[in-house]
Amino acid sequence: MIIIEMNGGLGNQLQQYALYEKFKSLQKEVKLDISWYETDSVEETKNQAVTRRKLELDYFPGVSYEVCTREEKQGLLGSNSFFLRAMRRLGWTEAVRYVEHQMYDENIFALDNKVLSGYWACEAYYRDILQTLKKRLTFPSSGNPQNEAMKKKMEETNSVSIHLRRGDYLTEENRKMFGGICTDAYYESALKYIREREDKIQFFIFSDDSEYADKYFSPFLEKGYTIVDCNHGEDSFYDIELMSCCKHNICANSTFSFWGARLNHNPGRIAIRPLKQKNGVNWYQPETMKKLWENWIFIDEKGSVQ
Repeated sequence: MIIIEMNGGLGNQLQQYALYEKFKSLQKEVKLDISWYETDSVEETKNQAVTRRKLELDYFPGVSYEVCTREEKQGLLGSNSFFLRAMRRLGWTEAVRYVEHQMYDENIFALDNKVLSGYWACEAYYRDILQTLKKRLTFPSSGNPQNEAMKKKMEETNSVSIHLRRGDYLTEENRKMFGGICTDAYYESALKYIREREDKIQFFIFSDDSEYADKYFSPFLEKGYTIVDCNHGEDSFYDIELMSCCKHNICANSTFSFWGARLNHNPGRIAIRPLKQKNGVNWYQPETMKKLWENWIFIDEKGSVQ
């Protein structure tokens, strides 16, 4: 059996679910561990970068999955005694938990009887099943007429979504991890890239701080943009659907907007993302990223198109 640990916000949940579907396509026995959403651990409360989230996968009517029991997970992990931990450190017994430690590792699909811990943002893990994922990740009707009007406007114009994430990214710990990536230079370069290739553009700006986003982008865009501010609280996940309705996407360093671009059905889509998603790791080499994230445009924090 393969057990995939679930944690984080909706973007991360979708990636962990996508990896689950990839293993299923390989005829592997795989289950999701959703216990992170059911309990608070001492370790998590010590980590100030952790933001408690709700399991939102069930919002999608086309999504189904098997959940592992506590006994099944413990059966794989085995004893956590000092003796067994020492044996594992010395390499005398194989570790049962596989922790994500690089952008992409194709060898995970040969694993058996492992607990997989990570976020699995790399598109290469499930690129070949993206069309299947698009069919399953359909949104229920929001019942919000503003959403329907916004979708209609996006479909009728040469629409481009722009994502600006603030919220929990402004905490001290998260600033260290995610700050200094989506800079002024990044957004200016992304807008220039789009404008050089597209005409009569209508920009749609998504943010968890709409007032700030309006002030931030007004010098860049002057006019002709729309602040999308019709989904809040549990309805926020509909913003991914609206992003996917745009013809093109400019993402933040956030898996939330990555999925807006992934679910985009426009065959001529331009999808722009920052080269790095987070600081402190050396995963984001331009040539490697271009191979692993096909048909994406990468721009670094200095505004250089890679």
